Amino acid sequence: MDSVQKLSSFVNDIRSIMSEARAESADAINLAMIKAYWRIGKRIVEEDQGGSLRAEYGDRTLCRMSQELTKTFGKGYTERNLRNYRQFFILFPDEKIWHTCVPNLTWSHIRTLLRVDNPEARHWYMTEAAEQMWSVRTLDRNISTQYYFRLLSSHSKDKVEAEMKEKTSGVSFSRFTPAQFIKSPVVTEFLGIDKNTDFTESDLEKALITHLQHFLLELGKGYAFVERQQHIVTDTDDYYIDLVFYNYLMRCFVLIDLKTTRLTHQDVGQMDMYVRMYDDLKRNEGDNPTIGILLCAETSKDIARYSVLNGSSQLFASKYLTCLPSEDELLQEIDRQKEFYLLQKKEGND
Repeated sequence: MDSVQKLSSFVNDIRSIMSEARAESADAINLAMIKAYWRIGKRIVEEDQGGSLRAEYGDRTLCRMSQELTKTFGKGYTERNLRNYRQFFILFPDEKIWHTCVPNLTWSHIRTLLRVDNPEARHWYMTEAAEQMWSVRTLDRNISTQYYFRLLSSHSKDKVEAEMKEKTSGVSFSRFTPAQFIKSPVVTEFLGIDKNTDFTESDLEKALITHLQHFLLELGKGYAFVERQQHIVTDTDDYYIDLVFYNYLMRCFVLIDLKTTRLTHQDVGQMDMYVRMYDDLKRNEGDNPTIGILLCAETSKDIARYSVLNGSSQLFASKYLTCLPSEDELLQEIDRQKEFYLLQKKEGND
């Protein structure tokens, strides 16, 4: 073996060592996170509820617990999350049962399993998700479509299984790379690491969002910046709103989501969900309904979609349009920033 081959073999060995170490690190963090949440749930049940499975006393204290834990550890300890931790322990009181499945499951998988009322079905979904390496989306779909019960009642299980695999094609594997894992805000919140928007944005998307943020603030129409890539948790998934503002002239929250491909009905539906969630969770007394702006980097007549629910079209026309940028203004701004970004990219490559 010549020196070039020896060096190549040596470098490949180092690559293997580093890849294995990174995977082990991600696995260790994943296990530590899920174990911590289970232990928190155990303490809530044992201490706040006197060891019973009734939640009356615990519910009265969760708000205060959430406030105190948030002071110490930051985000990730909402009342909703604490209820999930408690439910995790109640449904999986034997640590050995879930511990064996954790290497291929994340907290998002566990949180999805909490929706399953039937103990046998819940355990089956957990085992199958781990063994078949289902993604969270696949697990959620299979639970929603009663996959377990359809298999039990079917005389042709192969057809049911084949249909499931076809419907979940392309999203069936749950195994995460270490880089993907550490980018998750669920993990960064657990570790106490400040959120880095570079993790969740492409270069073009990052540039456009940055300039849109400045563009709205420079309009001088009452915009106050709230957060970028705001993390919102539902029962089945984690979502990230690109930009959140509060407009003190309109007295409402303004949510902005940017898509780098053409808009779809799913994109519109997702923005409507953000608006509903904000009205339910963030809107204060005296605030007007939340407004959502859905933007598309593939500029077309669908450049912007405004989303105002709950029959608020009259309010939208009379109050909101005076403070919101027009579709033409948004179109021009995105086109201008795309040209500027591509020019910088070209100069950097020359």
